[in-house]
Amino acid sequence: MVAMAEPKKPPLTARLSRWRALVQTGFLFVWLGPLGLRAHNVCAPVFHCYSCPLASFACPIGIIANFSALHVFPFLAFGTLLLVGGLIGGLVCGWICPFGFLQDLIGRLPTPKFRLPAWSGYIRFAVLLALVLILPFLFGKDHALFLCRLCPVGALEGAGPSIAKAALAGDAIIWPNTVKIVIVVLILTAMFLTWRPWCRLFCPLGAVYGLLNRLSFVSLGVDREKCTQCGRCARECRYGVDPAASPNSSRCIRCFECTRCESLHVQTPFSRPKPVSAPAESGIPTGSGAK
Repeated sequence: MVAMAEPKKPPLTARLSRWRALVQTGFLFVWLGPLGLRAHNVCAPVFHCYSCPLASFACPIGIIANFSALHVFPFLAFGTLLLVGGLIGGLVCGWICPFGFLQDLIGRLPTPKFRLPAWSGYIRFAVLLALVLILPFLFGKDHALFLCRLCPVGALEGAGPSIAKAALAGDAIIWPNTVKIVIVVLILTAMFLTWRPWCRLFCPLGAVYGLLNRLSFVSLGVDREKCTQCGRCARECRYGVDPAASPNSSRCIRCFECTRCESLHVQTPFSRPKPVSAPAESGIPTGSGAK
């Protein structure tokens, strides 16, 4: 009697991706220091406003923008991003970032979702260059388009608790500017309509990690011998990436859900397959006329 073959288990990363929400929840206790840790002279590698009453660390993008306004190079912030991004790239966005986690939670609500075009991911780079680097350098942090004046994360994590505290105490409420309120409402609304709109369209930190995806120590690889071009990995991806065609796209947040397809795998420089060199010519004819 022929024994039935046991079903093949999905890769470890695919199994771990089911627990991604728990990992994201765990990191909230790092970024929202419940023990009263306040180290605002140290930047976290995530997009998280230091003005939040519970913020443990400073925001790297906020530091870079403020230092740009002062015409001072932020060595610590850039060093943090290069170190973390060089190790894991966009995995920060997929597993660690608190604002990404909020978008994932809202995105799981059963509302119709539309796909954003691939070119829309380049808007993040324009935000990084214009609002984080160029405008602060030229006009200082008092400019109306200074990023911290527009940031929805700052409005939710900083202004939100301040408004609630003032309302409970019966004090006068200081509201964010109208533009900031409109941006928050639009981003929150978009979270119901597409996956991670802030990350995919505007996040300057995601732009930095996206640039480092192809260079990071941890990356995604495709086994071309196993790939049948079935399109499963692209269907698994909620963020508009075709992993088989571009496994380390700048839009990839390394959620690893695409690794449920056996042709996709996580790799490091030590596990990447070596290129197969072409066999040397022996000089022996191989055609049908050889004897």
